[in-house]
Amino acid sequence: MSQTIFVKEGAELKHRAPFWKVLLDLLIHRQLLSQLMRRDIASRYRGSLFGTIWAFLNPLLMLSLYTVVFGVFLHARWAGASNSLQFSVVLFAGLIVFNFFAECLNRAPMLIGGHVNYVKKVVFPLELLSWMTVGTALFHACVSLIVWVAFAEFVYGTVQWTLVFLPLIFVPLILMTVGTSWIVSSLGVYVRDIGQIIGVATSFIMFLCPIFYAIESLPKAFQTLLRANPLTFIVEQARAVMIGGQLPDFRMLACYTVSSYLFAWLSLAWFQRARDGFADVL
Repeated sequence: MSQTIFVKEGAELKHRAPFWKVLLDLLIHRQLLSQLMRRDIASRYRGSLFGTIWAFLNPLLMLSLYTVVFGVFLHARWAGASNSLQFSVVLFAGLIVFNFFAECLNRAPMLIGGHVNYVKKVVFPLELLSWMTVGTALFHACVSLIVWVAFAEFVYGTVQWTLVFLPLIFVPLILMTVGTSWIVSSLGVYVRDIGQIIGVATSFIMFLCPIFYAIESLPKAFQTLLRANPLTFIVEQARAVMIGGQLPDFRMLACYTVSSYLFAWLSLAWFQRARDGFADVL
């Protein structure tokens, strides 16, 4: 594969992270990123009997499983949800947000190690690999959202118009996720045990999110702990626009977006410094 696929002729990679570089790479390398995402999605389902149909079957099967386990077996209920089907709608809305973050986080430790050729043999903007996983996870989130919309329409007979604000809520989540991926993927090159740690951390984060239960149902001390989880705000805002028909908290969302961008910028600066030793370690 020729080197010109990855960067424009004469371009040089600089191991620095200007403030604007977080998003500028998406514009400069948009064709490359699109190609990487298509390959990543295709490789995920290559050789399977149903191919990319699994992208729809997986969330549908998980939704059915959660409905039976939590709604029928455990008789779990949510405030405002009068039956197991409504509970599943609420539950799955939170899982769409969490699964997006978890997919990127779980792939991050082996992200660089799984693309050694890009590190050693060609000039390649390695920070795009994290954007690739974010794009793939976003594709799966969109598929899950389609399944959720169809299910919510069946259960409630309508879908809230405020759903149009969901992409706005995902903006800070995307920035936070790509920043986390940059840090974890760089650490994964030097500390191989990070993959085992991330597996446990992902489960820990999930149960510290108001996904399976409402945060108001917990004692005040535990509510404070859950609100310290960066995903809690996004999950609650997503449910507000998807189910509650409420407008997002624009002020808090703006603060969250700025904070997420700063985090992504600092994470990219860390990644750019750490990448100098990737070739030697790998």
